[in-house]
Amino acid sequence: MSNVEPAMKQTGSPGWDGAPPKIHLQTFGCQMNEYDSELVTTILKRKGCEFAASEDDAEVFLFNTCAIRETAHNRIYARLDALKTIKRKRPGLVVGVLGCMAPNLKEELLLRFPAVDFICGPDSYREVPALIQRSRTLHDRGTEVELSEYETYEDILPTRVEGVNGWIAIMRGCDNFCTFCVVPYTRGRERSRDPKGVVQETKQLVSLGYKQVTLLGQNVNSYRHEGSDFADLMKAVGQVPGIERVRFTSPHPMDFPTKLLGVIAENPTLCSQIHLPLQSGNDRILKKMNRNYRKDEFLDLVSSIRETIPGVSLSTDIICGFPTETEEEYEDTVDVVNQVRFDSAYIFKYSERKGTVAKKLWADDVSEEAKSRRVTDLVRRQKEISLENHRSQIGSVQRVLIEGTSRKDDREWRSRSEANTIVVFADPEARVGDFRQVKIVGATPNTLLAELT
Repeated sequence: MSNVEPAMKQTGSPGWDGAPPKIHLQTFGCQMNEYDSELVTTILKRKGCEFAASEDDAEVFLFNTCAIRETAHNRIYARLDALKTIKRKRPGLVVGVLGCMAPNLKEELLLRFPAVDFICGPDSYREVPALIQRSRTLHDRGTEVELSEYETYEDILPTRVEGVNGWIAIMRGCDNFCTFCVVPYTRGRERSRDPKGVVQETKQLVSLGYKQVTLLGQNVNSYRHEGSDFADLMKAVGQVPGIERVRFTSPHPMDFPTKLLGVIAENPTLCSQIHLPLQSGNDRILKKMNRNYRKDEFLDLVSSIRETIPGVSLSTDIICGFPTETEEEYEDTVDVVNQVRFDSAYIFKYSERKGTVAKKLWADDVSEEAKSRRVTDLVRRQKEISLENHRSQIGSVQRVLIEGTSRKDDREWRSRSEANTIVVFADPEARVGDFRQVKIVGATPNTLLAELT
């Protein structure tokens, strides 16, 4: 699909009344939201805005929101509630809600939270400066939530947050319409970026000192641009001089490309680690979720991945308590977990999301007690498997990338292996961003303990 939209809106200079406002931007949710906040930062800096680390120093609060998980929802609502008191003390303060909640919940946000001055969806970030100015001068509650078939922000290089991993969105939107998911309604239909732009962004990250990039998409398998597919893009990014690790998230089991497995196996910069969302191990529930694969097909895919990429690390997403899920159907999910033996898993209780097919068609009829019990039991089982997998690595030598200091002991480093596992070790001469060869000497369900070789 073309990246150029006919007559695409371009925000002109907002003509700030006085000095450009100072911005405080807070991000909730997934890696895509983190990336989008970096885009918004660039857009506002182009208009002369500065960013304040403290809310006390800011004239504009921006909240980049997530509509996927209930926990993120609740955190955002609590934050917006608290702003009523702050705005009484600071009447000139402007509050904007960006991101996934904007298209789906705009009426509720404006009605329930009088502190909110404007709302801006994921395809309208170019309009943020104008929305801020409109709120400051006209005191008008503006909304820009129209979804685009073309917008990819190809011409905007994100302002990077300090770290060792750089996120790169290779596509936006989703066409899968899983019945539990709100993404197609909050981020629009699928469109892919030009691979040349992705490669150029990778080169920019290398020039800034980044050694790892993670390619982002709601379903990276679907990436297509003028004859290039996702495997082609991964190979091109992995060949950028100076890049040492390339990861991606997330693929869909429905159409996982065999070609990609060969590319990962043949290119040492492409990490032997795949996040493969299962969601459920029961065929009836998978059909109700509109996942378009069966339990046996998922297990066959796992076998194919492990045959092509020996030693590959697998992680997954699982939902417990989808409408009408019985205990026997939940046990099918447990069976898949036991067979695959994922290295890690993100396990959630099902929660209704406004606008989804599941909320429209089926009552949320699995009790909270049953959901909580299933999640607790599955988390316990996954921890057992993770610990067994980690203990099997004791004695091995692994190359790790240092991300920061350990949360438990600032004399030790927190790093990640190629398998994306946290590895903790001590080295007084190391720095963030360094690679080290370490020997694994201990294990917990979440962490490997190591010492320098």
